[in-house]
Amino acid sequence: MGTKSVRLDEAVYERIAAHKRDDETFSEAIDRLTGDYSLLAFAGGASAEDADRHRELLAEADATAHEERRERLQRLADTD
Repeated sequence: MGTKSVRLDEAVYERIAAHKRDDETFSEAIDRLTGDYSLLAFAGGASAEDADRHRELLAEADATAHEERRERLQRLADTD
């Protein structure tokens, strides 16, 4: 499998970094973050169950990102 270089705005990079898990590469993080659902998949009218599941996945991702940021900040504070 080959690789590609991609330019990202700093803000986009930071959003991905905030959701990236410690044990994954940026490529793996982007694949995970974009692999489950696409907003285009909902354009044709998603079922209520699909919309609910999508909300759950977003809430889980936000909670995970929040916890990971908190842990990183704690580690930084502990090194001071």
